[in-house]
Amino acid sequence: MRHLTSILALVAAAATAGPVTAEVRLTVSGGADTLQDDLRAASRLVSLGEPSTQSAQDVIAAARSDYSRLLAALYERGYFGPVLSIRLDGVEAADLSPFRGGTAFQTVEIAVEPGRAFRLGQAQIAPLAPRTEVPEEFAPGGPATTPLLRRTAEAGISGWRDAGHAAAVIADQSITARQADAELDVDIRLDPGPLAIFGTLTPTGQERMREDRIRRIAGLPSGTQFDPATLDRVAGRLRDTGAFSSVALTEQPIAEDGTLDLQAELVEAPLRRLGFGAQVSSNDGVGLSAYWLHRNLFGGAERLRLDAEVSGLGGENGGYDALLSAHYSRPASLTPDTTLEFGVTLEHLDEVTFTDDRIALSAGLSRWFSETLDGSLAIELSRSEVTDAFSTRGVTMLSLPAALTWDNRDDAFDPRNGAYAELGVAPFAMEDGSGGVRLDLDTRGYMGFGENDRTRLAARLQLGTVDGGAVATLPPDWLYFSGGAGTVRGQSYQSLGAVQGGVQTGGRSFAGVSLELRQDIIGNWGAALFADAGYVSTDAYWSGSSDWHSGAGVGVRYDTPVGPIRFDLAAPLNDTGGVSFYIGIGQAF
Repeated sequence: MRHLTSILALVAAAATAGPVTAEVRLTVSGGADTLQDDLRAASRLVSLGEPSTQSAQDVIAAARSDYSRLLAALYERGYFGPVLSIRLDGVEAADLSPFRGGTAFQTVEIAVEPGRAFRLGQAQIAPLAPRTEVPEEFAPGGPATTPLLRRTAEAGISGWRDAGHAAAVIADQSITARQADAELDVDIRLDPGPLAIFGTLTPTGQERMREDRIRRIAGLPSGTQFDPATLDRVAGRLRDTGAFSSVALTEQPIAEDGTLDLQAELVEAPLRRLGFGAQVSSNDGVGLSAYWLHRNLFGGAERLRLDAEVSGLGGENGGYDALLSAHYSRPASLTPDTTLEFGVTLEHLDEVTFTDDRIALSAGLSRWFSETLDGSLAIELSRSEVTDAFSTRGVTMLSLPAALTWDNRDDAFDPRNGAYAELGVAPFAMEDGSGGVRLDLDTRGYMGFGENDRTRLAARLQLGTVDGGAVATLPPDWLYFSGGAGTVRGQSYQSLGAVQGGVQTGGRSFAGVSLELRQDIIGNWGAALFADAGYVSTDAYWSGSSDWHSGAGVGVRYDTPVGPIRFDLAAPLNDTGGVSFYIGIGQAF
């Protein structure tokens, strides 16, 4: 019978393994087919290279460390009774002086007899907090591997922390290997420690941020029971401001009264940031954008962002569009999860069927509800000077745009799995006394297949409708058009609208569907096949006269740290037309 202690703390350090030379021979007698690869990856001697080119002391040091490294790798796989030999020029490495000089070694032989893979005999962990879920494999007959033992211990500690015991630890562990039966008896004893109550937060490392604002943003609920999820959200609120490049929370020792204070170690991000963007389409022309961002305007993580965009340069439809906007936000207003926002936008739209010069002022609140759900509510006052087939007129509108966004995508820039949905509701009233509501829904789903999700299927559904207001008086950008990179590729930008009162204009309802098959090819390169379709109707809720169009094509993707660079070729499907190309950063949706 052999007693093995501290197995739970033993972790195999993975070394980068080079090719095995003729002078370093590693042989494994029995065991799983992949065991030799694991041992080779763990061995410092293998990664050291040809022994004859290394000093004798370096080879001996590597060999001595390999005893524990190889044992750790074997324990990871459940082999607790191995026989291990490392011989340098025929002499066991453990018998050589670590200070030996002389000539270099010519041969290294590593021989491993792993023996039988162990199973769990007795498997106990106690005490456990209510609703703690330990791994199902941690039971008699389960695989006796150190990763399983670590996961079990971590589950036990996490259970107590979830119950408010922040200082839960492993109090004792008894691990016995029964060689004759190839079984490992495990008994892990936990110490929950006292029930902890959140105390105060002490920020450190800040240079420009005010301490009172840091505490307000963090929103630590002092006096409430400790909860790891709350701890994560405290750190998340600080990160979400963008004012810090690094946020680390350190739990302090629990006081006699059960109070747990926290220390926030902060590194402030650069105050300002400047960014640029561009996209090109054969139909839509060139679009350029730039922004300037100040992350900490008054020392409370207030953000000021200025944006400038111009699009339609050299396009085939209408003139150019331009936008200037300023957006100010202040986190932790009203509640730690609520952000106060103000905005002003100047916009010029020159489309085939209308021109619109618009100014809009807005104020509102955005709210974080969970990791996947957030929302916003605002009031917006706008004034538009419109010229279209109906008239030249001024339009003043008051609206209350609200939105809910649900997002569990694994990567917002290049998702492989997950879904996204945004629902927008905007009641409005105009100066002529008319009013109504605009409803918009944008849903997207992603599913990966194969190794590392190298093949992905992406789908998008867009719906929109406007109920109320006269078509001849509504701002034309509140109506719906289809065509172009954001709706139907292969069709000209906003080429599909509706004929109302004998006038070509936008429709009151829109539906768009997109399907895309994305495939990683080699390295950073990928490809895509896609098909889009769009539908516009004259009346609300997709009734009245209507029309639809579609397009399909192929694309190339090149992955970069800021998202994939996209190049798409598309052609219309249900009518005639040439091939269009689109270049941009990020996936189409």
